[in-house]
Amino acid sequence: MRPVIIINFKTYRQATGKKALKLAKVCAKVAKSYRADIRIAVQPTDLQIIANAVKIPVYAQHMDPESFGKFTGFLTAEALRADGAKGTLLNHSEHRLSKSVLKACVKKAKSLGLKVVLCARTPKEGQMLTRLKPDFIAIEPAALIGGKISVSEAEPWLIQDIVKRIGKKERILVGAGVHTGEDVHIASKLGAAGVLLASGVTTAKNPESVLKNLVSRK
Repeated sequence: MRPVIIINFKTYRQATGKKALKLAKVCAKVAKSYRADIRIAVQPTDLQIIANAVKIPVYAQHMDPESFGKFTGFLTAEALRADGAKGTLLNHSEHRLSKSVLKACVKKAKSLGLKVVLCARTPKEGQMLTRLKPDFIAIEPAALIGGKISVSEAEPWLIQDIVKRIGKKERILVGAGVHTGEDVHIASKLGAAGVLLASGVTTAKNPESVLKNLVSRK
């Protein structure tokens, strides 16, 4: 099974507006060339144009449980799907949500056919979030996010722990500090389905080269 690689564009300058579209096309190019399962999570302002331009799955970085009506400023699942989103990323350490909001969001997303990735800071939290039945649980120790040392290298026991707790390999993603194909390989070997990363690609001088390295490790 090919590892799932989700690139979170966050709000980096290098992944906003026209630069976001350019980066998305690079991700799509590498995915096609290597037959890799690359997915991207983009800002809502860039979602529609990117989703219309690439064939890889495009996720929203957030959504709210509200629906049609008087909800100014909220991101509804209906609007995200209409703009081409295939899924959503929720509960990132930079945008934490309450359990009640997460429950409502997962239910809403599922009803509209959107995939859901729920981020967790610890294996225990990840185990708790599985009760909401997301498509993926992404384990991301906050201290390693944006750093140069990956969770695969620094805290491999976290991966083993959450695999043991959840017991379903295809549902676990590993995030924080992921940069190389070796990181992806170690995560997969320890039982993860793939990785979630951001700066390792978005702020790289040569994102295409980094992506090729991520997907080419056997």
